[in-house]
Amino acid sequence: MITVNPDGKIMVRRCLVTLRPFRLFVLGIGFFTLCFLMTSLGGQFSARRLGDSPFTIRTEVMGGPESRGVLRKMSDLLELMVKRMDALARLENISELHRAGGDLHFPADRMPPGAGLMERIQAIAQNVSDIAVKVDQILRHSLLLHSKVSEGRRDQCEAPSDPKFPDCSGKVEWMRARWTSDPCYAFFGVDGTECSFLIYLSEVEWFCPPLPWRNQTAAQRAPKPLPKVQAVFRSNLSHLLDLMGSGKESLIFMKKRTKRLTAQWALAAQRLAQKLGATWRDQKQILVHIGFLTEESGDVFSPRVLKGGPLGEMVQWADILAALYVLGHGLRVTVSLKELQSNLGVPPGRGSCPLTMPLPFDLIYTDYHGLQQMKQHMGLSFKKYRCRIRVIDTFGTEPAYNHEEYATLHGYRTNWGYWNLNPKQFMTMFPHTPDNSFMGFVSEELNETEKQLIKGGKASNMAVVYGKEASIWKLQGKEKFLGILNKYMEIHGTVYYESQRPPEVPAFVKNHGLLPQPEFQQLLRKAKLFIGFGFPYEGPAPLEAIANGCIFLQSRFSPPHSSLNHEFFRGKPTSREVFSQHPYAENFIGKPHVWTVDYNNSEEFEAAIKAIMRTQVDPYLPYEYTCEGMLERIHAYIQHQDFCVAPGPALPGAHTPQSPFVLAPNATHLEWAQNASLAPAAWPPAHSLRAWLATPGRACTDTCLDHGLICEPSFFPFLNSQDAFLKLQVPCDSTESEMNHLYPAFAQPGQECYLQKEPLLFSCAGSNTKYRRLCPCRDFRKGQVALCQGCL
Repeated sequence: MITVNPDGKIMVRRCLVTLRPFRLFVLGIGFFTLCFLMTSLGGQFSARRLGDSPFTIRTEVMGGPESRGVLRKMSDLLELMVKRMDALARLENISELHRAGGDLHFPADRMPPGAGLMERIQAIAQNVSDIAVKVDQILRHSLLLHSKVSEGRRDQCEAPSDPKFPDCSGKVEWMRARWTSDPCYAFFGVDGTECSFLIYLSEVEWFCPPLPWRNQTAAQRAPKPLPKVQAVFRSNLSHLLDLMGSGKESLIFMKKRTKRLTAQWALAAQRLAQKLGATWRDQKQILVHIGFLTEESGDVFSPRVLKGGPLGEMVQWADILAALYVLGHGLRVTVSLKELQSNLGVPPGRGSCPLTMPLPFDLIYTDYHGLQQMKQHMGLSFKKYRCRIRVIDTFGTEPAYNHEEYATLHGYRTNWGYWNLNPKQFMTMFPHTPDNSFMGFVSEELNETEKQLIKGGKASNMAVVYGKEASIWKLQGKEKFLGILNKYMEIHGTVYYESQRPPEVPAFVKNHGLLPQPEFQQLLRKAKLFIGFGFPYEGPAPLEAIANGCIFLQSRFSPPHSSLNHEFFRGKPTSREVFSQHPYAENFIGKPHVWTVDYNNSEEFEAAIKAIMRTQVDPYLPYEYTCEGMLERIHAYIQHQDFCVAPGPALPGAHTPQSPFVLAPNATHLEWAQNASLAPAAWPPAHSLRAWLATPGRACTDTCLDHGLICEPSFFPFLNSQDAFLKLQVPCDSTESEMNHLYPAFAQPGQECYLQKEPLLFSCAGSNTKYRRLCPCRDFRKGQVALCQGCL
């Protein structure tokens, strides 16, 4: 009978406790090794399937040495651990037995657990070593097979020298060095091989010719265009409210506005439908991405909606959405970057690759924030599809700032410009410059009954101040002219505050706090005067006040405000000079509804107040700011503006068989000849063209207005020829073509004529005393300056 010393039992227990963590670790190593082998071997054998593309070859080539090295390291590590554990176990057993005073003998079925573990570790190590040898043999065979495949296609996977694809070799070099810089390349199958580079550059991008050994059927199969569907006017806007989403204060504000104007939109749609008759209108698929509401751009407006912040942008966006929907177009609305990426088909990565599918939208309406986001995430597709983009641009972008190279060379580069778009793709809140398209917004239109009620309920001595934020009331010198106004009128304010009255608001002003839009409208309907402090510039509130029967009083700026002397305009892509707080109200509405005076001249200001109190006005709203006017304008843009077609008229140097111009009977300007054929696809129609030679230092915008017309930049290409100067009897001693936003023009002294070399620089804006600009003008519809008589 064998007896066991108690100390021996303790020793065995210690050994088990000591070995348990190690056993868990070894089992973990074994499990990891098994997973690694399954993955590696599965990849090797799957890579050998017939018909695989060259993208799968990289798995065996790049993974081979790494796999063998990892397996051998694991085998060596396990063997080392076995040796050390074995030595440790022997040493500890001997020590314990000596202390117990004798040798211990165990039967075969009662061996210490540590000894069995040693055997298992040795078995695992041997298995790993055997597997490593087998994997090494498989990988060697795989490499041999790959070398044969590479040898057969080596000439097919070299960058071809094709004059039709001059950038191919350079792009391959770039891909070779930078293909790992964006995960999107791997998404499209790029794996570091020459073949993968060429397949990507020929089938995903378009810098290399198609490879002859590739199956071109899938690559060339373009989706069939959907059949054209006629757009049908809508009057129920409930679905639009769902499309707009929720969760942001800005969206809540926009939805409330849209719901409030539903009846007016429906009536306007009915009127425009009658005007257009049976005219076919293509239904467009339109994406509206409001970039400034995304979290990535800061969404600075939503937190300020309930605190009196600027609402002009949200008013305009709400009306754009309503107009597009009422016109019957398919609409998708996004206010987050994730939604934008999903709708565009952006591949995963950092935005270096093109879209994964053809763009499903005919038009995209966005803002500068959204434009930047699309450029970052669309890759080459941005350049391909940018002609479909319409940028809602509050203050406008002039051509000199839009053309990247010209802006950089001549000091016009800003944070907002240099996009190289057609300037008409920028759509403004007011008709600042004809270089851009006038988008606008709407003001609530009153019926005759409402107008009569307003006229009867007006208080003759009540004024409302334009400004909901306390910062607007910080204007130095306001106490002086407000004191004069207070002698004649009761002054009301709508300045936001949380707990106490803003100290910037004088005590004699009755402040109502921030009012909801319906209550603010009721306040305007009672007031006689709506007065501005000079800021904010060109907002919708003055038009709302005039539409509710108020007279708008604003300050004249001397000198005019611009990017040269005023912080607000600094950095904006325009050189426009603003002579008052609301130039549109001053120039297109004027007295008796709009009075512009010098607030620093107390006598002039007080005289204006007295005259205003004696003046009676009816509520007035320009047609272009009604729902019908906006629908009419956007309908014309959608049906006629196409910036994806090649320009029609030739640039300087091309000779036309017959000049389409004749000198007018009074010999002051050019007209389109009656017997001349119209330019194909010209919109506005070319027969509305009238051309004048401006006086030195006069912009084309002002020159056309002097003749009761509007400058039309799309007509510049017709005038960009020496023939136009000859017909105007201008003596050109020499004629040159250059990039300049003031050309075509005649320079004095020197008798030199200059033609425009870059179509994107044709501009109605800008002047220089050296030049007499050649200016294209057109007529316009009454109350709708954006459209000519025959433009609808």
